[in-house]
Amino acid sequence: MRTGITIDGANYIAWAPVRSSIRLVEADGGANFVDVLLRNQSPGEGGQIVFRDAIPGTEQDSLRLRLPGDGTPVDFFIAGKFSRPSEADKDAVIEAVEANTGAVLSTTPLMVRIRKDANDLTAEERNRFLSALAILNDSGMGRFSDFRNMHTQAASPEAHGNAGFLPWHRVYILDLERELQRIDPSVALPYWRFDEPAPNLFTSAFIGVPNEAGRVQFDPGNPLEYWWTDLAPGINRRPRFDTNTSPASVISEAITLLLGGAGHLYANFLDMEIDPHGSAHTSFRLSISSISTAAKDPLFFLLHANVDRLWAKWQWLRRRFDAADPATYPFLGSASDPGATRVGHNLKDTMWPWNQATNPPRPVTAPGGTLANSPTATAPGPTPTVGDTIDYQGVISPGSHQGFGYDDVPFEF
Repeated sequence: MRTGITIDGANYIAWAPVRSSIRLVEADGGANFVDVLLRNQSPGEGGQIVFRDAIPGTEQDSLRLRLPGDGTPVDFFIAGKFSRPSEADKDAVIEAVEANTGAVLSTTPLMVRIRKDANDLTAEERNRFLSALAILNDSGMGRFSDFRNMHTQAASPEAHGNAGFLPWHRVYILDLERELQRIDPSVALPYWRFDEPAPNLFTSAFIGVPNEAGRVQFDPGNPLEYWWTDLAPGINRRPRFDTNTSPASVISEAITLLLGGAGHLYANFLDMEIDPHGSAHTSFRLSISSISTAAKDPLFFLLHANVDRLWAKWQWLRRRFDAADPATYPFLGSASDPGATRVGHNLKDTMWPWNQATNPPRPVTAPGGTLANSPTATAPGPTPTVGDTIDYQGVISPGSHQGFGYDDVPFEF
């Protein structure tokens, strides 16, 4: 007797529940039932899974189900167990056993793929990320050039200085992450927590160490040593702080999370675009300090993963997932509606460049095409709206989950 498990979104999950099903593969066609227990194969190591029999339902470390003898599938839900993400590909294994005898009926390997603090990555996690990023760059000849060209001074009004700042950058780094996952599906974009020292990030084995002229140096064999952008090799970055012992010159995370004020309003939380976001950029000299050149530096994407994490944590703390609530997002209509702000920053507006719009006031080019799809999530779709970014874990609408999560931001209904 065997069982077969099917998981929506393949074998990579985050904290958000994912619909799954199990059935008897060698069904006898009879009316009998078989009681099956689903559990983690190795509870003490690797990524861990939690189970629900329904949504919302209660998380459980194991789940008992009764399977029809005729092979009819039975639905259930799985998610990564918070604080127990994977470190290696497919190190989280669901074991299905016959409840009465303990006989193993099937094993299903998964990965709890979560965005983590770059300073805490294992060497293997770090190297997988760097390798995928270097392949995407391909010494300046690869797909990365589109991401560099999305973030320029000409495109700045689409992404900065207005309510869409956080949604635009959420889609931007998600697009990049999905392209990395096409190269290596075990990669998740790490974040640089810029209000704390990150001595393991600012090394020649990871994001590089600048010489006196500001040219970033890498260990031989670091995949980033052959980085090219704008038809030129190398990365130029000079910190204004001691990267071994000090944080960047930014306000703390605790202060950032209070920026919404007494009403916990997104419109007030947006002050974080200046500090800590802008202050993190200007904690360096050279490329990363300027909108027009920041995306040339790979560190930019780790910086913005942390900006997005701070928004995600604020959303979780303040329960700001309902896009219809003005406290969650202030401009609820489209650019043509009364009281709207600039196109691209209203809840129902599609976002450049993924909408491929090139008529004024949009930029005259739209590099990169539509948003990269993912085998693990159908949201937010190829031409996302601002509003599509809000419920990124599917707290309100399960189909809205986008396949990513942060190591310190749980999923909660």
